[in-house]
Amino acid sequence: MIIKLAVRVLFAHPVRSAVLAAGFGTGVAVMATLLGVAQVVLEQARSPALVGGGDVLIASAGTGVTAARVLLSSTLRTPPLGARIRVASPSRRGTLYVVRPDGVSPVRARAGIPSLERALGDPEVSAHASWVDAPSDANWTAPDPADVLRAIDRFRPVPNVPARAASWAEWLYFNGRTSTARFYLTFLVGPAQADGRRTAGVRLQLDRGHGVESFSTPAALDADAIGAAPELTIAANRIRLDGLRYNITLDLRDRAGRRAEGQLFIAGAADQLMPPIEIHGAGGWQSGYVVPVMSGRLGGSLLLVDGERISFDQGVGYHDHNWGFWEGVSWQWGQVQHEDISIVFGRVFPPRDAADPDRIPGFLAAIGAGGPTGYATNVKIEETNAAGTSRPQRITVRARSASIDLTLSFSVDDLVTNRMQAGPLAGAMNFLQLRGRYDVTGTAGTRRLAFQAPGSAETFRGR
Repeated sequence: MIIKLAVRVLFAHPVRSAVLAAGFGTGVAVMATLLGVAQVVLEQARSPALVGGGDVLIASAGTGVTAARVLLSSTLRTPPLGARIRVASPSRRGTLYVVRPDGVSPVRARAGIPSLERALGDPEVSAHASWVDAPSDANWTAPDPADVLRAIDRFRPVPNVPARAASWAEWLYFNGRTSTARFYLTFLVGPAQADGRRTAGVRLQLDRGHGVESFSTPAALDADAIGAAPELTIAANRIRLDGLRYNITLDLRDRAGRRAEGQLFIAGAADQLMPPIEIHGAGGWQSGYVVPVMSGRLGGSLLLVDGERISFDQGVGYHDHNWGFWEGVSWQWGQVQHEDISIVFGRVFPPRDAADPDRIPGFLAAIGAGGPTGYATNVKIEETNAAGTSRPQRITVRARSASIDLTLSFSVDDLVTNRMQAGPLAGAMNFLQLRGRYDVTGTAGTRRLAFQAPGSAETFRGR
């Protein structure tokens, strides 16, 4: 019945029907042509041949590749890619403006390293022998892993966001373990005070097998004392970076006045780091995270007031770095090392006036002896409390991607509850630092993993 009615309507006004059909046909044809042209343009824009040659183009959806020097100095120089890559050249596109008496003309420009572009067979560069590398181009042609490490571990300028300024904080976190002891160490620099100086402090949590002992010291720092970070001096405590090695001097007290002092070091490696991740939200909110040392050689010792000297020689260390506005922020985080594999996972929950916490994905990264083995943002982190309490008993992490299929089950052995009542981390939540054991199963890259290892985790609970 409907078909018969439609046919009669069409034949009742044949001219109008013909014009309408022609219009629809033309519209569909134009749309199909535009889609085809757009696809060709997109493929050409991604073509390595059009950006200076080569076989593979690495790009990002944003304005550029995050931590490109990390990529050039580590990932592309270590197995399995290192043996297969003859040359890798960074480039950047931008708009220049030619100012003439009759007006301003925009010009699309591309910048690169002449020697690397020439090695890739870029015909434009090859035709100009006078185009040679500048002295500063050595940072790209032969990036020094120590310089790259220092660059990703630097302190960030405090953004000009007055409404959030009181919650800005940045800190360097280290942990380490041997078969007999563990430590957790934080060098934190907070917001500016009325006199312009920044609040700061150092905190050491030490586990000798019979509970966690806490030592700390507060301080205030001038702005120029922060500019050299990750080299920091807070009271009598120091961090110095010698190549890829962090040398740490400590002199701290607990609440009873007991002293903990000593020298520690954690040695990083060019292929054992995770590049910076930064999240931005409404109202200028931001949060960032980088892992300069996923797994490093640990050494040194601590001397306690009771006369015990605790050696960390032949231990394993880890170091990360956090920055951002922290009011109303919570997170889940965990980290484990076993033999030559290191795994870190996490998820940040921003304040609701900055972003929808439910829409911020988690992440999990696995790094082996030769560099990254897998990464996932399809990550589910589930916490199970002990019966009748709000105390975490188990954390289960499931990560899935093209390169990762892992399940981590973390059993909580003990925890430290931090009641943040003042400072940039103050809020209605308690910050929990957890120690325990991970059971890890699944695959990372081409590797099959099945191991148990001690590790750490962090989470929050309402008061």
